[in-house]
Amino acid sequence: MAQQRRVQLSTQRPTSTVCVLGTELSLDVRGSAPKDAVAFHVQGTPGVKLYVVHDSQAIKLPSSVGRWPLGTHPEVLLAMDTLSKDVGDEKVRVSYFGEAGGVPVGRAMLYLTCVEVSLDADVGRSGAVSRTLLDKATWTWGPDGHGAILLVNCDRDDPKAETPDNRDAAIRSHNDLKDMSQMVLRARGPRTIFAGHRLLLHMDFSDSDKARVFYGGNSVALEDYEHVLGGSKLSYTLKPSRHQEENVFYVEGLAFPDVNFSGLVTFHVTLLESPEKGQLETPIFTDTVVFRVAPWIMTPNTLAPLEVFVCSVEDNEDFVAAVGAMAEKAKCPLTVCPLLENRRDRWIQDEMEFGYVQAPHKTFPVVFDSPRDRGLKDFPFKSILGPDFGYVARQAPDGASSLDSFGNLEVSPPVTVRGKEYPLGRILIGSSFPRFGGRRMAKAVKDFLAAQKVQAPVELFSDWLQVGHVDEFLSFVPAPDRKGFRLLLASPSACYQLLKEKQEEGYGEATMFHGLEKVPKPTINEILANEGLRKFNCYVQSCISWNRDILKRALGLTEPDILDIPQLFRGDVSSGAEAFFPNMV
Repeated sequence: MAQQRRVQLSTQRPTSTVCVLGTELSLDVRGSAPKDAVAFHVQGTPGVKLYVVHDSQAIKLPSSVGRWPLGTHPEVLLAMDTLSKDVGDEKVRVSYFGEAGGVPVGRAMLYLTCVEVSLDADVGRSGAVSRTLLDKATWTWGPDGHGAILLVNCDRDDPKAETPDNRDAAIRSHNDLKDMSQMVLRARGPRTIFAGHRLLLHMDFSDSDKARVFYGGNSVALEDYEHVLGGSKLSYTLKPSRHQEENVFYVEGLAFPDVNFSGLVTFHVTLLESPEKGQLETPIFTDTVVFRVAPWIMTPNTLAPLEVFVCSVEDNEDFVAAVGAMAEKAKCPLTVCPLLENRRDRWIQDEMEFGYVQAPHKTFPVVFDSPRDRGLKDFPFKSILGPDFGYVARQAPDGASSLDSFGNLEVSPPVTVRGKEYPLGRILIGSSFPRFGGRRMAKAVKDFLAAQKVQAPVELFSDWLQVGHVDEFLSFVPAPDRKGFRLLLASPSACYQLLKEKQEEGYGEATMFHGLEKVPKPTINEILANEGLRKFNCYVQSCISWNRDILKRALGLTEPDILDIPQLFRGDVSSGAEAFFPNMV
């Protein structure tokens, strides 16, 4: 339905107004009627389309009905589909008649100027801004959905800058502009009409800390780009130019969706009519466009690696060399974080998680920095944040627990669950559920993950582990059949079965941990005879089985999708379980 505006008429003097292309004007024919008028006749110049709504039917004029009774509350609508060349070059005349008919008892004249005012973005997600019939003021998900997308400009395109690009109100490079979404304001019509009207670009106060807008006019020089919306700037007056009918604004996201932010940001352009001196301006048209800030999307480890990160510490030279050889074989770049930067913290998987943001015009990776903050706490910000590599972090105000490390943050490959598709998989996090009062991931991190919407998190029970990370008992590997992957689950039951088979085959005296120093070297017979270890692993198996059932329901898995990996744990219920030998990590 076209946007509609009510226009008051007068039989005392001519009325002038603007009709915006694509809108309708509703003429108040009753309000301006002389006291003794009982009917009216309306006619317009060729550029005006007129309709009379009578008995719920819209009748296009001219029609066979010459005069319309005022007593039936008729409505006169008009529209224009051609821009005016001059101010007031089209008109409508309403003639009023009394009971006797004949000579009109009054006339109202309306002079019209048709202009185009629109605010557009890449609503169709084609990678370019264009005019569209889609509803710009709504946003829908999916390949058949519509709505413009905004990236959080959280990379650092200028290596000399000290902060990510979304933390300053300046454009430092043309690459910075490429991270932003375009928004085009079109204003066409007789230039003189805009002398009596004002074009106002504006945003809601609630969105002002979520997005920022820049405008450079017709200049390409970076220093001419001005911060016009966002922060304390809620509106900007545009002066239409005779030489520039399309005005391109650049929009950057400042914040990711979170518990108090749905991700939707709204911009408006309003055409204001300048009144006589001493009166307030009157809004006569508003166009609206809605952006959604692109979510942070996590990637599963079943995808091919793009880059491998590893920490070098005093005692892992052989390990770093082996990882390097594997990366070279995979033709994958290797980044080694030296001791000076990692400060003896080798657990880089716990410090950060890689994801990405994507819009039709741009995609770039974003590192998520955990609240863990140990030796590696500065590495993501200082060494990974850079051109086309973004950064986001969340803190734990009450202090981080082990469950806030990102070994406790995984994501499944794409799944379909009871007909609902998760094309980007589902995030998996560990918690104290179902135990009351145990450790939990920080609320700020959980809220952030849930607010991204596209990878609906699944909460697993991991607090039975001493460290408490989900990657200690599960992983995913690619597979050529079924769902394209297998879930690997640690299984004490499978391990005891394997050891029993080896005992029956005559290997009962084979020792574990052969070649390691300063560790006990139990035989298979001794492990199988250790009732305390067996009892504890029965408890561990019950915890993993609980998670198995959750994963089957949440990811739509069946037993053939799961592989049991022989694994034993040691410890006790109070202090938690740790791997008896190298585990899923």
